[in-house]
Amino acid sequence: MPLKQFILTPAMGKRLIGQAMAQHPTIQAVLGQGTLVIIAGTTNGYVAEEVLRATGQLEGFSRKGFRRGLVLPPGGKAEGAQFGGDVVLVEGQWQKGLTIFDAVDSLKAGDVVLKGANMLDVLRGQSAVYIGDGKCGTIGAALQAVIGRRVQLIVPVGLEKRVVDDLADLAELVNAPDAEGPRMLVMPGESFTELDALEQLTGATAVLLGGGGIGGAEGCVWIGVRGTPGQLDHAAELIKALAAEPPCVA
Repeated sequence: MPLKQFILTPAMGKRLIGQAMAQHPTIQAVLGQGTLVIIAGTTNGYVAEEVLRATGQLEGFSRKGFRRGLVLPPGGKAEGAQFGGDVVLVEGQWQKGLTIFDAVDSLKAGDVVLKGANMLDVLRGQSAVYIGDGKCGTIGAALQAVIGRRVQLIVPVGLEKRVVDDLADLAELVNAPDAEGPRMLVMPGESFTELDALEQLTGATAVLLGGGGIGGAEGCVWIGVRGTPGQLDHAAELIKALAAEPPCVA
């Protein structure tokens, strides 16, 4: 099958992941019956936006402030923004103002939690998250339901967060008693990247080929897409529509 190559900036990748997650079969099912919790984060802001748009509930939601922590460049400062809660949908209806901490005790098998990540092992499909809170923050709350009650965890995460070493080894390093900085937790969930998004939306197969650039392409990824001519045309249309996506502001 023929192959085409495409470039995705991190913001384009976030939007693509959001669009695909809104059409993900598991998400569609839980919106019909069950509870979906989208834990605040930059990538999940796009996911929440697309899910709420698809369910006709976008009014009142803003990606600005939909986060608890940010990774900024040295000397960078976050803009002030009001945090309005995670996005919790029960039977497809947005319960405004609720957080994972409000919803966790009622979650049960069949429900779904979406949580972002800071590290991605592309080959193993595993992801991990930095921990800055002494009680493990939102992932600590979510794991009560994920492990304790078989709630499904899906991790929307961009390819720019890829690492090369085993995540368990990295976690052992940063969690050591003599280490400084945030801690790290390897998450027991399904990672969902731009590759998964393209495959789901087009039926083609996608592979990470390279990355990097300048002039706004810093952090971008090169993706190879292989499929039928129709699938490749579909992929090209999707990515062309993403080209105007501005840099992420949270």
